[in-house]
Amino acid sequence: MKRDTVMTVPLIKEVEEEVTSLLSELIQIDTTNPPGNETKAAKYLAENLGKDGFECEIFESAPQRGSVITRLKGTGEKPSLLLLSHLDVVAANPAEWSVDPFGGVVKDGFVWGRGTLDMKGMTAIEAMALKLLKRNNVKLKGDVILAATADEEMGGSSGADYLLQNYPEKIFAPYVLNEGGGWAIPARNKNVYTVQTAEKGLLWFKVKAKGIPGHGSMPDAADNAIMRMHKVIEKLGNYRGPASYVPTVKQFLVEMAKEDESLQEPVSRLLANPESSDAVLDELAKTMPAIADEIRPRIRMTITPTIIHGGVKENIIPSECEAVFDCRVLPEQTIGQAQALIRQMLAEVGLDKLSVETIQAQEPSASPVETPLYRVISSVLWDFEPGCGVAPLLMTGGTDSRFFRRMGSVCYGFHPMKSETLYGVKVTRREHGIDERISVENLVFGASVLYETIKRFMA
Repeated sequence: MKRDTVMTVPLIKEVEEEVTSLLSELIQIDTTNPPGNETKAAKYLAENLGKDGFECEIFESAPQRGSVITRLKGTGEKPSLLLLSHLDVVAANPAEWSVDPFGGVVKDGFVWGRGTLDMKGMTAIEAMALKLLKRNNVKLKGDVILAATADEEMGGSSGADYLLQNYPEKIFAPYVLNEGGGWAIPARNKNVYTVQTAEKGLLWFKVKAKGIPGHGSMPDAADNAIMRMHKVIEKLGNYRGPASYVPTVKQFLVEMAKEDESLQEPVSRLLANPESSDAVLDELAKTMPAIADEIRPRIRMTITPTIIHGGVKENIIPSECEAVFDCRVLPEQTIGQAQALIRQMLAEVGLDKLSVETIQAQEPSASPVETPLYRVISSVLWDFEPGCGVAPLLMTGGTDSRFFRRMGSVCYGFHPMKSETLYGVKVTRREHGIDERISVENLVFGASVLYETIKRFMA
């Protein structure tokens, strides 16, 4: 979809200092999950929003597991919109970082720290956009809700899911903007901005292998559980199911090929012959490795070993070994189908000495592209960056959006962000990584785009 007229919308540069300070101070509140301790961050955000007259409520699912919610009222002529984010972050080892991961350091044009990208950076721009709506007295036809929740990094049961189960009238909205998309993918001489419209399902499971203990010097006289687990890991870790292109991935590839002629031939081959996907992607990786890496995990179910425990002493052959696996399921598949396939593969190793335990399971979810909100997002991006592309994205991980999609909400991952450089070098995305950071320029860009999107959609 292209437009005949182009208008350019300026960035709201006057928010730079405020949104940078807000994010820096949020980073300084350590909400590593586990244990989370998000209440302190929720109170800080409530106090910050309170300066602009917002009345905030904090809900704790357990002591110190707090989420904050506030609302800017509209006339009720349009459905409400939820600005969703989470306050918890994953762990960071200070010894691996060049700065204090919880120092909120601002240097070289970036805010550094755990959560800058995932996802306190979006919390900051959502709060900034909400403030701008009120300061500018924007006449809203629907309510705009802001919720910064606990526990997303450990599954959301103590955060978004808890709130929906216990306080749906406070947090539910027919439309939701959350994490998982919005960043720009460079294509030739333009950017293609992503909008996360779907995400894979999650199946975390543990396999325990049994054996018979014995002395380490006599391996043939025992039944080594570690060796049995080796076969399990080899079987599951090497799983390569048939390639399948769900609608979101098809549309993503088509949009990318529209914006970059060099992708047209490989994309055509991928969609015409899914069974040849690996060979085509291997070729594509020679010239466009980043694009090939984006595509690979989105075309099939994946199973990844992530934790292994076994053995108690150097000279004892262990009788038990266990491993944890992270399985991600395509939207057209179900968790039940994945579990059946896993048991089928384990049967080839020998189920009589194996046990399987589900740790957590979440079905895949998706939202339609043909909605008023998606059209507004596209329109706003084109006005900020004329000629850019916009493409839906399947997220390989999971977000709290799945809880709202189950209840009928249209949910999009949309954290607007340009590609970044530091000292002239492209910055690799660093969610959950070392030296996670976001540029001040992108904080201003994100707040500006998000504000304009909300204003047009709700006014």
